[in-house]
Amino acid sequence: MPTNALRSERPARLSAADWAQAALDLMAEQGLAAVGVEPLARRLGVTKGSFYWHFPSREALLTAALEHWESVEQETVFGKLEAISDPRERLRALFQLVAHEVRTHVLYSELLKALDNPVVKPVVERVSQRRLDYLWASFRQAGLTRTEAQHRARLAYAAYIGFLQLSLQLQPRLHHDEFEAYVDHVMATLNPQPRGGNPQESFLPCPVRSMPSTSGSLKSPC
Repeated sequence: MPTNALRSERPARLSAADWAQAALDLMAEQGLAAVGVEPLARRLGVTKGSFYWHFPSREALLTAALEHWESVEQETVFGKLEAISDPRERLRALFQLVAHEVRTHVLYSELLKALDNPVVKPVVERVSQRRLDYLWASFRQAGLTRTEAQHRARLAYAAYIGFLQLSLQLQPRLHHDEFEAYVDHVMATLNPQPRGGNPQESFLPCPVRSMPSTSGSLKSPC
């Protein structure tokens, strides 16, 4: 078959999701400004016609890409924790999971740099609020008061963002053992300890279904 025929057929094999994922990959590597139709087409080895088959504009691609990231991020983080009923164990699992999701850190850091973009800002705000709500609900279930849980959630999220920025700037970066020791320290510092001899006595009678689900809903735990 002629080469031109092969090239004309290839764009049809790319879906909108392929373009969205390529946009996220490029965004993580080079920042939001690097995401454009031509560089993505070169990256994917297709013509720009493939792009315009799925999206009317760069803004539409960014919207689709960030919606995809938001959905996958929610499923990856919250979806893996729904089965853990013990709130302190759930928090520990959350800290471990988040600490080792390197690609997510890099992409989120790039998005924080682009909050002046009208497409980026609402997505980051939703994701950040959902994370804070999840932390708050978990800390409430672990026995903290509403105010204590709110403060602890903000402290935990601030520590995450702060270390994220610091780790991307540190040269050389922490060795594996140093990083694991830091993660253990964060978990020991932020995770509420049982009040009394019986760990279960510190739990609030809040059902697990009150936690944020992969559908994105969140009900007040207490």
